[in-house]
Amino acid sequence: MPASTSPVPASLCLLRLSALGDATHVVPLVRTLQGAWPQATLTWIIGKAEARLLEGLCGVDFVVYDKATGIAGMRALRRGLPGRFDALLQMQVAARANLLSAFVPARRRIGYDRARAKDLHGLFVDERIPARPGIHALDAIGSFCEPLGLRQDMVRWDLPVPPDAHAWAHAQWPDNGTPTLVISPCSSHVHRNWRSERHAAVAHHAAAAGWRVVLCGGRSALERETADAIAAHARSPLLDLVGRDTLKQLPALLARADLVMTPDSGPMHIANAMGTAVLGLHAASNPARSGPYSDRRWCVDRYDAAARRYRGRPASALPWGSKIEHDGVMDLVTVDDAIAAFERFRTQHAGRRDAAVARGAAQPAAGAE
Repeated sequence: MPASTSPVPASLCLLRLSALGDATHVVPLVRTLQGAWPQATLTWIIGKAEARLLEGLCGVDFVVYDKATGIAGMRALRRGLPGRFDALLQMQVAARANLLSAFVPARRRIGYDRARAKDLHGLFVDERIPARPGIHALDAIGSFCEPLGLRQDMVRWDLPVPPDAHAWAHAQWPDNGTPTLVISPCSSHVHRNWRSERHAAVAHHAAAAGWRVVLCGGRSALERETADAIAAHARSPLLDLVGRDTLKQLPALLARADLVMTPDSGPMHIANAMGTAVLGLHAASNPARSGPYSDRRWCVDRYDAAARRYRGRPASALPWGSKIEHDGVMDLVTVDDAIAAFERFRTQHAGRRDAAVARGAAQPAAGAE
């Protein structure tokens, strides 16, 4: 990381409320800031679920904002802040987050470039990150350090996963050398989700190849119904852990997998941060922007086909970051697509990667020199 020529800030406030995957993308920025300025205090205004996931992140004071509290909650949050920050990094462009940022006193207010801004974002910031179209969402978040005189040239997560979470995950299945496919079938955006019978078909293929298949997910009605539907279509035994883990246990569970199959979702990015390979299922969103950051070789990419069918033009002609969340868009991802991706992974990764490297190694950021 190049040395900063800017004054060393004593206090920084990061504002990113949601979602789980996006919060995971902020962690490398935290590591960059801490590496340059270990004495600076970092305050992160964050959502409830995201705070539970990242509880224990060293050197960060979390201030939780509950969206249900509205303006009253914003006023209460303002009263609880320690004072005026040297800089606010306003990393969320939704209207609620923009309004919330007005309650945060800061000498500098850094936001997104004009191309990414929306919902009057520009009215709440006085500096902007560089405009770089065509980069991953994690790299866009990482560029928030650039107006401060830094450059995120390494990406490191080291998510805070307590020993008891790893112990719980290790208790769920034996270490007997059987490779494990974890299926996390649900995104919070329902149009990104794949058909249950297709998940079941890939699960059967993996089981026939000698793999253990595990279902994971949260406690929502959708996730329970989806897991039940996958189990009903399955022709091979599945280990159903849906609704049984906590947000602190989820990263440890995903770290135990050899491969995680999921649509564009929080678990996709958590698995990637834990060093686990991801078989991403993409049609509604562009994997180059929002797929697993470290390695997209195992992803199925039908985003261009979706653009041509639903927008009448190739993906290259769409604004960067466009979502194509239509009924039936994920049907463009076939069972054969996912099985082919699984087989590519199985062929090239017959053995499990070194756990120490998989769980903690820093990696060069995209485009770093």
